[in-house]
Amino acid sequence: MMIIGVDYHPSFQAIAFCVEETGECGEQELSHSEGQAEKFYRDLQPRGIRVRVGMEATGYSRWFERLLAELGFQLWIGDPAEIKAKRGKKQKFDREDARLRRRLMLENNFPQIRVPSPENRDLRQLLWHRHRMVPLRTRIMNQLQALAMNEGQRRKKKLWSEAGRAQLEKLPLAAWAARRRRDRLELLDRMNPPIEELTAAIEREARKWPEVLRLMTHPGVGPITALALVLIIGTPERFQCGKQIGSYVGLIPCEDSRAGHQRLGHITKQGSSLLRSLLGEAAQAAARWDADWRRRYLHLALRRQRNIAKMAMARRLAVRMYWMWRKGCAYAQSLEFGSHAGQLGTGQGVK
Repeated sequence: MMIIGVDYHPSFQAIAFCVEETGECGEQELSHSEGQAEKFYRDLQPRGIRVRVGMEATGYSRWFERLLAELGFQLWIGDPAEIKAKRGKKQKFDREDARLRRRLMLENNFPQIRVPSPENRDLRQLLWHRHRMVPLRTRIMNQLQALAMNEGQRRKKKLWSEAGRAQLEKLPLAAWAARRRRDRLELLDRMNPPIEELTAAIEREARKWPEVLRLMTHPGVGPITALALVLIIGTPERFQCGKQIGSYVGLIPCEDSRAGHQRLGHITKQGSSLLRSLLGEAAQAAARWDADWRRRYLHLALRRQRNIAKMAMARRLAVRMYWMWRKGCAYAQSLEFGSHAGQLGTGQGVK
């Protein structure tokens, strides 16, 4: 088997390879745009040897992953933080990084991570596409609101009704302000249909997943948040407890504690920023519509700051959805196995 350690960059890759049977080793730099990398790997296929490639998790590498899958080569993707921790030398350059990956694979010490399927990644693109388009539409709507308020019209959401839209179009404006209004309205009309189409596609996809439908029974959770959690987490058996979910999503605080002193900072923001953002929005929706969630949010907001309370409720929502998914139950059923400490008749509190 040929073991290849890769230090991947968007324009090139540095490799360090070793053939286990013969002991042949070597190092190269392969350009992507000139086709050197593709030619190198395609030339290995006729030799009839097994190939295993190891690289860090990085962006802009989809074409490379597809190439290796087409050739039938194994691809191991490693955790960048763990690979960095295993670097003994205080030297970092491309070929040294490639050698490190090769050494870890030869020692069977490569920190391999889970890689989602191509279908999973494509569905994530659907979620990302809508998630990026909605803020663009919001910016356009805010600019139109500013134009209306400058003319003494503060209608808030009513500005987007038929009567509000007609009033906005009739406002007497100077030449360039009127041009700006016209262009913004045209962009808004062009963005609404694609966003509605993407939303409908997500809803159709969510109906195909039983676990997504169960998660949607939770207050504040819609098809977008539920589908994102299922796609990004993959399977609940990957985690042993809810605390690991909070850490995986990046909703736990940074910690630098020593000598008996605990020091907590801002949230780590590790993991998927898409899922973290959706959980924050869903937690706020749950606090608006569910009395228990509103009580907990207000209690935290009074004790701490509102931004801390929002992140705490988002973390709580992630943990609750995780247990709903793992136990295969809806929201009403999940309340039955919640914390009953101190309640009468449960066998856990004071009777």
